[in-house]
Amino acid sequence: MKINWDSKVLHSIKPVIKNLQNLSIDSVQLVTEAKKLSTYNYEIKYPNNSNLKPDDVIRKTMLINTLNFAFTDFESQIKYALNDGDNTFSDTDAMVYQIDQAVKNGIDLHDGYFLQDITETTFKSIFTANIEMPMVKEKTYVLNKVGETLVREYKGDWINFIKSGPKKLYHNGEGLIERLVSQFDRFRDTSIYLEEEVHFLKLAQLAFWGIHRELAKDGEFYIEDMENMTAFADYIVPVALETMGIVTYTDKLKNKIEQGVLIESGSIEEIEIRAATLFVTAQLTEEINKVKAEEEKIIIPQLDFKLWTDFHAEQSAHHLTKTIMY
Repeated sequence: MKINWDSKVLHSIKPVIKNLQNLSIDSVQLVTEAKKLSTYNYEIKYPNNSNLKPDDVIRKTMLINTLNFAFTDFESQIKYALNDGDNTFSDTDAMVYQIDQAVKNGIDLHDGYFLQDITETTFKSIFTANIEMPMVKEKTYVLNKVGETLVREYKGDWINFIKSGPKKLYHNGEGLIERLVSQFDRFRDTSIYLEEEVHFLKLAQLAFWGIHRELAKDGEFYIEDMENMTAFADYIVPVALETMGIVTYTDKLKNKIEQGVLIESGSIEEIEIRAATLFVTAQLTEEINKVKAEEEKIIIPQLDFKLWTDFHAEQSAHHLTKTIMY
């Protein structure tokens, strides 16, 4: 599957990549790292949801991506984490573990009627670990607003949203991402650069990739235009790209990151970090596919998943931005 460089997201970052000020991209190192990455098996298996019905996989995935932001304390830089026996869960993995536990205990976190009324106190009782969940107020507010829209428009159920349009990300305004972004403010992940809108759409894309990844193999849910999907511009993948030597920050930006100085949401620095993530992962995917057999070729989200998995539990400093978008 060829990458669509004219997709909504990749097209919108072109001006950013042409005018980088705070970081640089080493195209030679990119090719070198792509050769190494081409040796990996990118098949993804998810046994944890094997007992869930397809509709519950959809509900769970949409909930996860409603809440999937900010897991590092902005002052101490300690990551949200917990232990269960010999297993350690960090970052998003810790939250997902606690969602599963809550549902097992009869808390219907998938129901819009419950979400629109959830309080901060209840939220804290569900999500408790080594530190208080970062941005608790914002996370509770997001659940309330998403719940309100689900109740008002879809009888409280994400399944009704999914079924009300085509299984495409983009389709004349009726695609999954188009409807999600227009109807739910919390997924409207865009910034302004040189008076033009840059589309990142991290959580909107990640939600539908998660559902597709889980259900496509059995034909239960299959996105028909996956060539339009990019990486998910977050905190962790930039660490991977810098560690590999593909992306290099200016001394000023590097010092900010290492000292835990907040990078303002919508700033040139933040936009460049996220745009570079999208551009480099797309280029890496193209280079990887040049040396893979046809049946082994990958799509961008598969590479993103490998990079995120390899680096999300690392203690390397990443940029910090106070945002609900990632």
